Amino acid sequence: MTDDSVPDLRTPDAVPDLRASDADRERVAEVLRDALAEGRLDMQEFEERLEGAYTARTYGELAPLTRDLPVPGAAAPSPVSFVKQPAPEGSWASRIVGGEGSSTGAVAVMSGFQRKGRWTMPKKFTCFAFMGGGEIDLREAYFADREVEISCIAVMGGMEVTVPPGVEVVVRGIGVMGGFEHPEWDEPGEPGAPRVIISGFAFWGGVGVERKVTRAERMRLKELRREERDLRRQERYERRCARREEQRKRHWGH
Repeated sequence: MTDDSVPDLRTPDAVPDLRASDADRERVAEVLRDALAEGRLDMQEFEERLEGAYTARTYGELAPLTRDLPVPGAAAPSPVSFVKQPAPEGSWASRIVGGEGSSTGAVAVMSGFQRKGRWTMPKKFTCFAFMGGGEIDLREAYFADREVEISCIAVMGGMEVTVPPGVEVVVRGIGVMGGFEHPEWDEPGEPGAPRVIISGFAFWGGVGVERKVTRAERMRLKELRREERDLRRQERYERRCARREEQRKRHWGH
């Protein structure tokens, strides 16, 4: 039941001391019933507020009863989803998986080590190489956190860190008669991409960092370029055919 001549009881336009009518009280009761049916109020709250509505004498007593409820006829708010949607396959969000990581460190003494393929990079990976070398490839890796660190100690040895395009890289290592190389053609990280910090110490050795796409991505790009070449070749052929046909028509007067 509504009365369009009565101001909204939940707005400052309603005079608090103005006496409420039976129509005003019934209007508030209708709002409370709707709120109960929609699950906005439980039965105890509904009964308490309904009793307050029927015993109210002024607008000031009615207004608090519906102040936290939607205005009748107003657009309903968008439903809130409490279900976490899975991240799209291949997105950066899908590759930040949490956990402890597949491996937290590696040692190479007059030998070598590799971490590559589909492995999980921990929050901190510590590696040591003495007269040896190591390869840390993150192109297909998952990440335990949004920011991860690779701590490298290279003594008369070397390590190579490979990251995919889009990953932010920060190099903080120190080299003595050695060095820590920044990735060539460095670039800012993409939104949502992991941040990889490379720290440590190199003595008579070095740590290199480079960006590379995966073999599958390289093949995809190669195939895409091949298709583009074929398309351009086909377009050139069609243009030549069109010119020849035009010349033939001019020659024969057609």
